[in-house]
Amino acid sequence: MHNDPTRELTEELIRRPSVTPEDHGCQKLMAERLAAIGFDVEMLRFADVDNLWARRGSAGPLLCFAGHTDVVPTGPLSQWHSDPFVPTVRDDKLYGRGAADMKTSLAAFVTACEMFVQKHPQHRGSIAFLITSDEEGVATHGTRAVVETLAERHIELDYCIVGEPTSVHVFGDTVKNGRRGSLNGHLIVKGIQGHIAYPHLAKNPIHLVAPAIAELCAIEWDHGNAYFPPTTFQISNFHSGTGAVNIVPGEAELRFNFRFSTEHTADELKAKVHAVLDRHQLDYHLDWKLSGNPFLTEPAALTDAVCAAIHDVTGVEAQLSTTGGTSDGRFIKDICREVVEFGPINESIHKINEHVALEDIPRLSAVYLRVMERLLA
Repeated sequence: MHNDPTRELTEELIRRPSVTPEDHGCQKLMAERLAAIGFDVEMLRFADVDNLWARRGSAGPLLCFAGHTDVVPTGPLSQWHSDPFVPTVRDDKLYGRGAADMKTSLAAFVTACEMFVQKHPQHRGSIAFLITSDEEGVATHGTRAVVETLAERHIELDYCIVGEPTSVHVFGDTVKNGRRGSLNGHLIVKGIQGHIAYPHLAKNPIHLVAPAIAELCAIEWDHGNAYFPPTTFQISNFHSGTGAVNIVPGEAELRFNFRFSTEHTADELKAKVHAVLDRHQLDYHLDWKLSGNPFLTEPAALTDAVCAAIHDVTGVEAQLSTTGGTSDGRFIKDICREVVEFGPINESIHKINEHVALEDIPRLSAVYLRVMERLLA
């Protein structure tokens, strides 16, 4: 038997099959624990998404713990070595969907707060929780909607820790202090369909768009900067043709993505793409979707506190990073001056047999506790 309260709560959360956008009682479980230590709890449901906003204290500074109870689908159950919603220990690891992304972080948030309030019942400032069940999905009625609600109430956060799994090789090696922006394009290039033996009577959109694609792929968009790698352009899908071998297609459809740094705005990237397409005199239609703008927290009080807490607990010197995909930090930054992400090793997230190392579970709670002690004790 173990006596780790963080592991116990992690296992309780894993047992709840909270596949996006279902919460399956995870937030209720957390809310009961938080209410018991003096948090004012508010459940905010938008459309089919459950959200939790909880706060202890009314003064500043306000430190918020943010995260998501939803998990991605399991994939083929036959490939899991144990039921993904039955927490299982093998080889000093805890297995289950959400173990790394991010139910261990949620549990560690709660147990760290329980320990902190017990040690510092009259702590300065305030502690808050912003938890959603729609981070892995469309992310419309989750953190984005809660942030809009808080903004309407003129509530601003001083510090926010998002519990995303950021560690790469060893626990504590990486803290995210920003994320790249993500911009998606859906391009349809129009041609004229015809018999392949009579190309002079047709207009092949694949041939027409190919030089433009080559030019876009060759562009060096920027060199990045001290915090961000260079902006990248990647085509994810290219479809054309009817399936027949003797027909010149009438249109070609492409989907592409920019992961971009603070060196560019989304509008600047859009303008550059349109300029290339127009220069090649293409007949096209292009739709854009901005998933999130880049954001950056310069090294300051929160990054210092998190990195120092990691070193206190593990002896590891954490590195600041902005790599990876998007996170809900892109919404929280609108009402918070310092946002960082820190959590367990991310190697198994979204995979079959997702897991977290047993020794990292209490250490994560200890890091969050020390951050609170540095900022609010």
